[in-house]
Amino acid sequence: MSQAGQHVGEQLQLGSMPTRLFSCTPSRLTTFDCPRRYRMTYLDRPTPPRGAPWAHNTMGAVVHLALHRWWQLARAKRNPENGGWLVERHWQHDGFRDLEQSLTWRSRAKEWVEQYLRGVDADDEPVGVERTVATRTERLAVSGRVDRIDRREGELVIVDYKTGRHIPSEDDARGSLALALYALGARRTLREGCRRVELHHLPSGSVAAFEHTDESLQRHIARAEASAEDIVATTDTLAGLLSESPARTRAGENPRPPGMTAAETAVADDLFPAVPGNQCSWCDFRRNCPPGEASSRALDSWSGLAEAAG
Repeated sequence: MSQAGQHVGEQLQLGSMPTRLFSCTPSRLTTFDCPRRYRMTYLDRPTPPRGAPWAHNTMGAVVHLALHRWWQLARAKRNPENGGWLVERHWQHDGFRDLEQSLTWRSRAKEWVEQYLRGVDADDEPVGVERTVATRTERLAVSGRVDRIDRREGELVIVDYKTGRHIPSEDDARGSLALALYALGARRTLREGCRRVELHHLPSGSVAAFEHTDESLQRHIARAEASAEDIVATTDTLAGLLSESPARTRAGENPRPPGMTAAETAVADDLFPAVPGNQCSWCDFRRNCPPGEASSRALDSWSGLAEAAG
């Protein structure tokens, strides 16, 4: 943890003051891997303009929606073909190069969903589909939405759908902060045991799984709490500096009004530095981040689709 984070932590523990819980989602925590991106996403108002929608995100969102709605169908209609129909019904063209490319990927996504559903027991009702779960630690109040929660052999299982080019491995399942927090959230919300987490990769039909232990879950909690402490410390420091700004000291003015002066933006940039690299090519805020632009190349909005698509 940074020195600033340690200082804030000491302040919160003074006297009998309760520890302030940081309310978040797993995505919010991991976004702080690049503090500049975190600031632009959650703090800057107005939010900086985002880039064009990505085709691979459009496809992934439709696949997730189709698999969600499939479980809402009457039992007699839960067949693979209707899963494919749901893909067609909800398809969007955002981010694709042209209509031809979009229709090609619609057909591919439809095939993935139909093939996946051939291996799903339509009578085995999940405990939850797109279910929000939540848990608390000494420093966090974390919640998130799980693609699917199964019950197998008396315990809950977290299922997360994947549609990207990367085929997940056991290491991906083990190292996923989101999956670990979902498991803890399912335990607290549904009052049942939950150790197993799974990544279901529709393009390959593979399943990457990991069985957590109390120790491995505790490591993820420590990681999440460390990130939260740094976020709180940095955010509080920025808020304090803005409240002391001469432009903000007029009576009755909100200490954090929309927009910042050039000098305040420079301070915010120092507190929330960019972490430049090739990954910046995929950042929605790339055009608003000079370090990100300098370290990466601009990509077409359909670049995240598998190369085999052409």
